[in-house]
Amino acid sequence: MHEGWGWWMLFGWLWFVLFWGGIIALIVWAVDRLTRRPRPADDADARALALAKERLARGEITKEEYEEIRRLILT
Repeated sequence: MHEGWGWWMLFGWLWFVLFWGGIIALIVWAVDRLTRRPRPADDADARALALAKERLARGEITKEEYEEIRRLILT
């Protein structure tokens, strides 16, 4: 009979590497998500909404028009 670990040892190492690789990937993903700056699209939406508020304050648009613009920006 064959003594030793054989193929089971190889599968053990494979699972070990996959497990720790997954843990490291999860940590990298979490750090990336927590330290990410806002996307440029978010900034553009914020600027557009601020402009609409200014126009509402100056009386250039009605409250209904502002609400419509706001709805379009946020969807």
